[in-house]
Formats: sequence, C-alpha cells, structure tokens
Amino acid sequence: MFIIEITYKVPASEIDAHMAAHVTFLDGYYLSGNFLASGRKEARNGGLIFAKAPGRKRVEEIIIEDPFYTNNLADYRIIEFKATKKTKGYDEFVREE
Repeated sequence: MFIIEITYKVPASEIDAHMAAHVTFLDGYYLSGNFLASGRKEARNGGLIFAKAPGRKRVEEIIIEDPFYTNNLADYRIIEFKATKKTKGYDEFVREE
C-alpha cells in the first residue's frame, strides 16, 4: 500500500487549467483497481492518493502519467506502508491480482 503525496509548485490557477486531465488520469487508475481514495490537502497546496501496487517502481510509473507531473506542476513523495490495524475490507482491496 502506498500514499502518494502531491505538492503543488505553481499557483492554483495553473493547477485548475490541468484539473480535468488529472481527474481523467485518476479515473483510469480507480477503474484498474490501483486507487482507493484521493483528494486535496487543506490548505489547497496539493493532494493525496491512496494506492496499491506490487512495488514502488510501479507507483513511479503511474505517477509519470499524471498531467501534474508531465507539466511540471507538482512534486511527488511516495510513502509505502504495511497496515498493522485495518478496517474490514482492507485485505480484499490490497490483495494482489
């Protein structure tokens, strides 16, 4: 399981100009089963994505498809974690295909 932290490098107006493409990117990875949740941070200086992948390399491959990345609008930090306490349904989500 991974948390992808996105931190904007540009004003919100530049982010907004690419938001539709970013949402399309997100939708594709929700459909593939890689993303569990995503949203903006408060204050609006970036966002978080909760993701599953077989390894960090795959997360890095996913990130480079994000229009925020390809347009150099944001920095990314990948945090890998192993859940030691979890809600019902968590194991079903993170199970490898």
